[in-house]
Amino acid sequence: MQDVLIIGGGIAAIEAAIFYKKEGFDVELVSERDYLFIYPISIWIPLGITSFEYASMPLEKLAKRHGFTFTHDTIIEINGSEKKVLLQNAGIRKAQNLVIAIGSGKMKHEGLENTLSICAAPEQSLMLKQRIDELVARGSGKIALGFGGNPKDSSGVRGGPGFELLFNLHHHLASKGIRENFELTFFAPMSEPGARMGKKALAMMAAMFERNKIGTRYGQKISRFESTGIVFEDDSVLPSDLTMFIPAGDGHALIKCSDLPQNEAGFIRINDYCQVEGIEGWYAIGDVTALQGPDWKAKQGHVAEVMARNSAHNSAIVLGLKKGELKGYQEHLTILCVMDMGNGAGFVYRSDTKALLIPMPVIGHWIKIAWGWYYKWSKMKFILRIPGL
Repeated sequence: MQDVLIIGGGIAAIEAAIFYKKEGFDVELVSERDYLFIYPISIWIPLGITSFEYASMPLEKLAKRHGFTFTHDTIIEINGSEKKVLLQNAGIRKAQNLVIAIGSGKMKHEGLENTLSICAAPEQSLMLKQRIDELVARGSGKIALGFGGNPKDSSGVRGGPGFELLFNLHHHLASKGIRENFELTFFAPMSEPGARMGKKALAMMAAMFERNKIGTRYGQKISRFESTGIVFEDDSVLPSDLTMFIPAGDGHALIKCSDLPQNEAGFIRINDYCQVEGIEGWYAIGDVTALQGPDWKAKQGHVAEVMARNSAHNSAIVLGLKKGELKGYQEHLTILCVMDMGNGAGFVYRSDTKALLIPMPVIGHWIKIAWGWYYKWSKMKFILRIPGL
C-alpha cells in the first residue's frame, strides 16, 4: 500500500485525507491544531449566533471516521530536495508522497496588534465577541471593518467574510434597537473592493451600504493601525473603538524559508494537476499555492476541495493504482458563496462568462445555516454527501 503524508488541518487538508484514503492510500495527517475550524460559519461567533465549539470538529474523530491517522504536531521545516519534513515532536519524516495544505501567511501591517480578524487564529473570533459585547453593553461606538490587498498576488484577498460580519453586525445592533448609536465603516485600500464579483454586484453592494447607513473609506493605502483607529497614507484618520481587519494572504513563513518553487509572493508553484514543480510525488493545495487563471480568481474553500480531490485522483494514476486521465483544477475556478447578512443573504457567483449577486431575503440566512449543518454531518458520514457541495 502506498502511504501519503498530509500537512495541514484545514478544509483542503481534511478533504485530501478523506479522498486519499478512498484511493487506497495509508494516510497520515499532521496538524498543529487538533480540530478543524469551519471558517465559513465562524462569522456568527462574534455575535453569539454560533458557538466556537459548533464551528470546530475534532480531528481525531474525523480520522477515526474515515480511517486515516492523525498526528498532533507542529511542522518546523519542509525540504523539497531531500523530500522530508521536520516535525517538532516526531522529528524528521521522509515523504515520497506529500500533500502541502498549510494555508497562507498574512501580509504584515504596522500596528496589526491593534486589530482583530475573523480570518486569523480561530481564537480571535472569541476576542471579537468580547469586544462587541462590551460595546453593546456601553450602548454606542465606532466600529471599522475592512480588508487589505497583496500587490504581488491578488488571489489571496479575502473580503467576503468581512462583508458578512459587517452586515450581520448591522442586523445584530438593529435587532437590539441601538443601531443608530453606532457608526459602522467599511474600509479597504483598493478603489473598488469586491470588484472581482462584477460591476452589477458592486452597484448592489453600494446600494446596500447606503440603505443601511454604512460609511466607506476606499482607495487609500493603510499607513498603520492604532488603538484608536486607522491612519491612511494621506495622514487622514478613521476613528475606531474596534477594528476588524482581514490582511491579504501572503506566502507562508515555512514556504518562504524552504527550497520549494515559489512565486513572487511566496506561494508554491504548481501545475494544473496540483503537482509541485520539479518534485515528483509532492502536491500542494488550497491557500498555500500560486493559483493560475483569470485576474478575478480567488482562493475559496470549494476550489481547495477540488484541488484536494484531484490530487488524490492524480496521485493514484501516477503511481499506477488505477487508470484514467489526470484532472486539473483551473477549469473549476469560480467565485461561489452565500454571503450571509443576518436577515437574509446574497448568492455570489463569478465565472468567465457570468457575474451574479442574487438577493435571497430571509431564506438565504437559513440556507447558510443549513450548509454548516450539512458540512459537519456529511464530513462525519452521518448523511450522504452531494457531489460538489
